[in-house]
Amino acid sequence: MDINLFDYDLPQELIAQTPLKQRDHSRLMVLDRDKQSIEHKHFYDIVDYLHEGDVLVRNNTKVIPARLYGIKEETNGHVEVLLLKNVEGDVWECLCGNARIIKVNTLITFGDGRLKARCLEVRDEGIRVMEMIYDGIFYEVLDSLGLMPLPPYIKEHLEDKDRYQTVYAKINGSAAAPTAGLHFTDELIATLKDRGITIVDVTLHVGLGTFRPVKVDNVLEHHMHSEYYEMSEEAASILNQAKAEGRRIIAVGTTSCRTLEANHKKYHEFKATHENTDIFIYPGYEYEAIDALITNFHLPKSTLIMLVSAFASREFILKAYEEAVKDHYRFFSFGDAMLIL
Repeated sequence: MDINLFDYDLPQELIAQTPLKQRDHSRLMVLDRDKQSIEHKHFYDIVDYLHEGDVLVRNNTKVIPARLYGIKEETNGHVEVLLLKNVEGDVWECLCGNARIIKVNTLITFGDGRLKARCLEVRDEGIRVMEMIYDGIFYEVLDSLGLMPLPPYIKEHLEDKDRYQTVYAKINGSAAAPTAGLHFTDELIATLKDRGITIVDVTLHVGLGTFRPVKVDNVLEHHMHSEYYEMSEEAASILNQAKAEGRRIIAVGTTSCRTLEANHKKYHEFKATHENTDIFIYPGYEYEAIDALITNFHLPKSTLIMLVSAFASREFILKAYEEAVKDHYRFFSFGDAMLIL
């Protein structure tokens, strides 16, 4: 499958650099797969498309200030470290800039020395496994030294770092925000609950896949990096009951989608677990878990545009993207949203 099948032209000025003042005032493109129709709304209109009995599944991961700038102790060489995934305890999988200078036992100092990192293992593609050395509480130290890991296409300074968190972010550990959830407000969530929509939280800590472009011509040769996810007993029970009763399960974002699909594909039902998944969804994949998807607009030739193309057909998605470009939608993390029914 040729990667160029998932390409489209995007003017740079349509890449959203800052979030809108009001989260739910972003635009919403509504795609109906059966009717092959496209509607143009605002995100707060989503209440008109969700119905009593629907189950809305959101990812409650919390973005950590995962970008650190440090110095290699032996040489004073500058190193950028992005925390990707907590392996166990104080051991983290990291993506390193200037990685060639980081060997096993290399020690890196950050800031005033309250945080250090020792390399335990060298992996390909700039990945290093590192042990964090510090006094006190790790996330408090990280808050004082780290920066929010905004994607490289965002050049503007983010004035309020909470705008790169969902209002329901809870579980520390993500290297990127589940951006479809950025459009929700507390008031909008309350309205949905009042209308009889059940809201379920899962956790998937977004990892390297967000930062790594597809570098192969044949999609099938692309290697997906694994991400950690959790599903509770309560969430699994609610989702299994919804399935049994034929009620809709609606994923907020591709991260929730991957969590649900990976879990159901593996266990043939929803099952409480905490584990890693490297599920790769592209056209030809048969969805089992979800009935609708809320998502943002994704980068050309990315695994995420493949995922939505598998849900709504590549031709329909590319038609919608072409219309979004013509109508000056805002793209990517701080951009507008899409609801696929």
